[in-house]
Amino acid sequence: QVRLVESGGGLVQAGGSLRLSCAASGRTFSSYAMGWFRQAPGKEREFVAAISWSGGSTYYVDSVKGRFTISRDNAKNTVYLQMNSLKPEDTAVYYCALRLAGSARRARDEYDYWGQGTQVTVSS
Repeated sequence: QVRLVESGGGLVQAGGSLRLSCAASGRTFSSYAMGWFRQAPGKEREFVAAISWSGGSTYYVDSVKGRFTISRDNAKNTVYLQMNSLKPEDTAVYYCALRLAGSARRARDEYDYWGQGTQVTVSS
């Protein structure tokens, strides 16, 4: 079984920054791709970013390119999402997810385990 625990969410003003962390346990973290998704009230959960097992490949939704950076530290079993230049439309619950394969994917149903989420609120 895999356990994913997100942290780092909070309230920030537009233009500010936050760094989300997701700590994994229960599996060989370094073998698997990781993703970040978000869900705003009344909307479906959407892809934000993904990273391959080695960190060599990363993918982003167009709306966060140039502002968000996904990274991982396999020694710490942790994946990060650095979020800069935050906008009110980034407000959502952010979830990390683990895919039982090494290559990253954008589709929600490609991921096998999910965290409980962390709230990010960006005020205007």
